[in-house]
Amino acid sequence: MPKKNLMIVESPAKAKTIEKYLGEDFVVKASFGHVRDLPKGDDAIDYDQGFTPKYEVLSDKKEVIRELKKLAKEVETVWLATDEDREGEAISWHLAEVLGLDIPTARRVVFNEITKKAVTNAVANPRVINQDLVNAQQARRVLDRIVGFNLSPVLWKKVRTGLSAGRVQSVAVRLIVERERDIIDFTATSSFRITAEFRLEGGVKLKAQLKNRIPTIEEARAFLQECVGADFNITNLETRPGKKTPAAPFTTSTLQQEASRKLSFSVAQTMRVAQGLYEAGFITYMRTDSVSLSGFAIDQAKQVVTDLYGAEYHKVRQFKSKSDSAQEAHEAIRPTDMNRQEAPGDRNAKRLYELIWKRTVASQMADAILEKTTATIGISSSERNLVATGEVLKFEGFLKVYLEGRDEEDGDDDNSGVLPPLTIGQKLQLDFLQARERFSKHPPRYTEASLVKKLEEQGIGRPSTYAPTISTIQKRNYVSKETREGNERHYNVVKLAGDEVSERKDTEITGAEKNKLFPTDLGMLVTDFLIDHFPGVLDYRFTAKVEEEFDEIASGKKIWNNMIGNFYGDFAETVEITKEEADRVSKERYLGEHPKNGEPIYAKFGKYGPFVQLGETSDEVKPKYSSLRSDQRLDTITLEDAIDLFRLPRILGNMDEQDIKVNVGRYGPYVQLGKLFVSIPKEEDPYNLGLERAIELIEAKKEADRNKIIQDFGEEGQVLNGRWGPYIKMQGKNIKIPKDMKAEELTLEDCKKLYEEQKDKPKRGRGRKKK
Repeated sequence: MPKKNLMIVESPAKAKTIEKYLGEDFVVKASFGHVRDLPKGDDAIDYDQGFTPKYEVLSDKKEVIRELKKLAKEVETVWLATDEDREGEAISWHLAEVLGLDIPTARRVVFNEITKKAVTNAVANPRVINQDLVNAQQARRVLDRIVGFNLSPVLWKKVRTGLSAGRVQSVAVRLIVERERDIIDFTATSSFRITAEFRLEGGVKLKAQLKNRIPTIEEARAFLQECVGADFNITNLETRPGKKTPAAPFTTSTLQQEASRKLSFSVAQTMRVAQGLYEAGFITYMRTDSVSLSGFAIDQAKQVVTDLYGAEYHKVRQFKSKSDSAQEAHEAIRPTDMNRQEAPGDRNAKRLYELIWKRTVASQMADAILEKTTATIGISSSERNLVATGEVLKFEGFLKVYLEGRDEEDGDDDNSGVLPPLTIGQKLQLDFLQARERFSKHPPRYTEASLVKKLEEQGIGRPSTYAPTISTIQKRNYVSKETREGNERHYNVVKLAGDEVSERKDTEITGAEKNKLFPTDLGMLVTDFLIDHFPGVLDYRFTAKVEEEFDEIASGKKIWNNMIGNFYGDFAETVEITKEEADRVSKERYLGEHPKNGEPIYAKFGKYGPFVQLGETSDEVKPKYSSLRSDQRLDTITLEDAIDLFRLPRILGNMDEQDIKVNVGRYGPYVQLGKLFVSIPKEEDPYNLGLERAIELIEAKKEADRNKIIQDFGEEGQVLNGRWGPYIKMQGKNIKIPKDMKAEELTLEDCKKLYEEQKDKPKRGRGRKKK
């Protein structure tokens, strides 16, 4: 019996969840994201007709559209239930156009969460497609295409073939490049932090410190000498009440930041896991810049807090977004049911859900009440005072559930603890007084999460753009996410114990980086070129202003193609001038002469990235070349560093009558035996790799290659072992093997059948997302 209603959502997971709620009269199908987009090439936009976009159905969605058209003809009503943001609104509009629906009367439904109540309520209250939201998304897509399509060829001509630029991605790279330059230009200064430890009755310790640091070791030494034989007394005690207030519920940005701090998730991973939780009906929509909660959520939170912790722990709070563009009709990210403290699923889903639950519940809890005490310690021989600070938690409040994480730039000098009982006039017994050399820190490099925070502060991008932007700049090799070991550094310590002042040198590891974003030489080169020739596009304020204009289009206050027109004229002229008049980028630094042969050494940028060159290209003898290591930069590499790079390639020995060679290539360091190339693990140094270890790597590679082929059908196909398990490779496509079939038992006919079933299957996700 045919169904009466067809509901179209974006993902099959969501379709499965929703179909359970709607009953037998509904069939729910997925569009698998976008179904139409701008075609490649210069015919995608009609510049003479108000920048009209010329859309086409995506090649991998043609079968999806055929099925949806067939179903649409069989039902009485088609419901468009794509996501509630601008991107989702545009997908509904594209579907309506492709399926031949009457757009002014097409039934559009939205829900902030996938629960039975939300879904049935949405169906009971449909609306029409919001053309203003569609136009805002079209404006973004068209503008980004114009910028990318026009800038990229300029980069091909002036920098290197195959490069790309984007309105948001290039500005994000600029932030990272400028931070790196700040770090390169930074000169650390040292000062001395004075700390003291006193021994009280019963073996209790009291720690204190001098409020201000002392600039030099001479002054630090003189201060400690001044304190020899001095009396130390409590001269003042000041106690004052304090409180901590909970953070607002999560937005997309704050969820990405906190999941990075507390769960070590990348931005893309956070969005992937959150999407799964949303589609399974456990959390509200995960792309939002609103911090508000619905009345239902506030009431439910009150019940949960009261039941779990007591009425004294509850406090109603309604948060308001600082941003004028935040869509307050939407909600913050929260559990759909606060009574559910855990969500089913894998470990990451459970951890992210727990984070969201705690943050939401804590936002509706009472302040934490503190008592802060400051003890001033006088020194009989000095006008300076030491200070001991402490705080006592009088009432946990929201801290019983959750405390927001901190970024490294928030500082680490907080010396608060719980102070022992003290009285004014109390004499203190000094254990030791110490001056430890501390060094100023350069600005911190961005993590993915702190970059999101910066983009949001600058008004660059929107919740849906952060993850794809950060993924794109890494894929383009403009930025790399790296973990680097620190370097050993010496520091001075001056210590007073008893009546003796002593000095020593200690060492510490400094400069270690974990999952930080570093600009590549390519990223720096492209950024410099774009700033020189397209300062308007790379300007932070311009990028933020564009986002404001998209908001105005979405609210019906601005016409989208007029906004594009205002930008395009000057931009197109600049593109043409730059193509004709700008010099080709030629990054080159002369480093000096090789001490053994006097040949010149240069650092250059070439087709495959940065390298050093020994000798002149015009000489009869061919120059030697070596790629830079991943942690080296064109701007900072020294002559000594370059000389060290020419230690490669190295011949380690012989195997099977062939040389075993170690070298660094386009994809990193490797061992070579004839035509066999074996990557050297990241943690191993190619400059110190021994023959025995090289042979181990070669044998392991040979064994892996032998085990990779499960079945070989010649030119017709293979069954292979892959990173994620066995799969079929046939006609250039990778075909998944169903769980109920054994890879080693597959026949060629089985493989052909699976190939036919899967060859045109669309990929999951929204298809082409905005940049």
